[in-house]
Amino acid sequence: MSAVSGLLSRQGSSASRLNGVCVLLILVALLALIGADIQVYPVDPWQELSGIGRGLVRPGWSDWPVLLQSLGQTIAFALLAVALAAPLGLALAMAFRWLPVRLLCASVRSVHELFWGLIFMQLYGLSATTGVLAILVPFTGVFAKVFAEIFEQQAPEPAQALPPGVRGLKRHLYTLIPQSWPALCSYTRYRFECALRSSAILGFIGLPTLGFHLETAFRQGQYREAGALLWLFLLLIASLRIWLRPWLVPFYLVAAIWLLPQTIGFSNGGYLWQFVSVDIWPVALRDGDWGALLDWYCSMFRDQVWPGLVQTLLLTQIALVLSAVVVLVTYPFATRALAGPVLRWPGRFLLLVLRSTPEMVLAYVLLLLFGPSGLPAVLALALHNGGLIAFLVANASDAEHHSLLARPDDPTGLKRYAYIETPRRFPAMLALLFYRWEVMLRESAIMGILGIATLGFHIDSAFEEIRYDRAFLLIAVTALLNMLVDSLSRRLRRLAHTARPRANA
Repeated sequence: MSAVSGLLSRQGSSASRLNGVCVLLILVALLALIGADIQVYPVDPWQELSGIGRGLVRPGWSDWPVLLQSLGQTIAFALLAVALAAPLGLALAMAFRWLPVRLLCASVRSVHELFWGLIFMQLYGLSATTGVLAILVPFTGVFAKVFAEIFEQQAPEPAQALPPGVRGLKRHLYTLIPQSWPALCSYTRYRFECALRSSAILGFIGLPTLGFHLETAFRQGQYREAGALLWLFLLLIASLRIWLRPWLVPFYLVAAIWLLPQTIGFSNGGYLWQFVSVDIWPVALRDGDWGALLDWYCSMFRDQVWPGLVQTLLLTQIALVLSAVVVLVTYPFATRALAGPVLRWPGRFLLLVLRSTPEMVLAYVLLLLFGPSGLPAVLALALHNGGLIAFLVANASDAEHHSLLARPDDPTGLKRYAYIETPRRFPAMLALLFYRWEVMLRESAIMGILGIATLGFHIDSAFEEIRYDRAFLLIAVTALLNMLVDSLSRRLRRLAHTARPRANA
């Protein structure tokens, strides 16, 4: 967190460049409004929403064995996946200068955990293997990228003190890893929080985590049970710094293995070869019928790839700009300099709720209010990502406010917000927004599982119809799209001369 606070204190871009980038993003978002499916359907959600409100005020804790079991399995998936992904990512980060390693990491992290879950479910059923691998594979790519960036930011002097010829593993073990250790641990802790959210939403594809019981409770109108699940997950995230102690991790790992659910369905890794060599390829390709293959690709592009891709991009761009609005509106209520030492706590609680609640859960609830369009997805993405970035901005403001002496002529209230705090935070806020761009795109794609017409809708339909060739093509398109957006966000960060977030973004 200190690394992010330091980042947010810097200003490395001119006002003209920042204004140019912001105007560009706003114009793109306004154009996206023309083609995006954000229609508000005539629904009558007030009975459901009042039920949800009563459930949050009076949660039902009567079925506490099920609550604790789902909580334990949510933690088990996340903990085991991070425990395996972090060292694998560290190993890949030490070889990140090689292009094949960078491409491998980019490809695996560009596919969302839910899509990996759908893939592994075809091989291992609703099993512990599916849950752990669904988080482990993309998180390994993320760890490799971020760890490599942390290595790049270390001072070169310790490496210069090594004897000539010392390279590779020894150089990392004796210089880069010791220098980077606090930042590596900090990011791993943050990534575990992300893994908890990923583990929870794996319940939307049938794994027995909190998301499964939450969706079931909503579908059956059991809002008191749903309220208990939401409060339980919020308390889990809020208390993370209390119960996640390094010396307790070995005990947690043993408990996680014991808490893993039993396999439901099948668990046959021997099917892997048939899956990757036969099932995911079109029949025309396997038969060598190039004319039929071209027709298949043209049909897929016209009917599924292009419509899903367009809606995914449009919703992401609108959510990106709306996230910035959420940050600018909410962060002052959580800062000591603007809200005061006491009144900032309600604002910090609001940001805790927004950043802790997965986008899928927010979108699921918002569907009750606005109907099955892209609007719930846009609002869910903006609220979650805006809450996360606002939390980091507020922390940076508090850190600077604590370290600097206040001047007697400093403005207060709205003037301080407009002339001091926001100009200081804006360059790094924009960098954090660009850093979350790729994440928003991945989350926008998976909203299709809820029935929203993004790429995820067609991917989920392909798996339901056991059309793995279609699913593989659509997932490949999603991965390529994420890689392109990630590259574009890096270019925009350089254009705006904004600093690159080092951790916790």
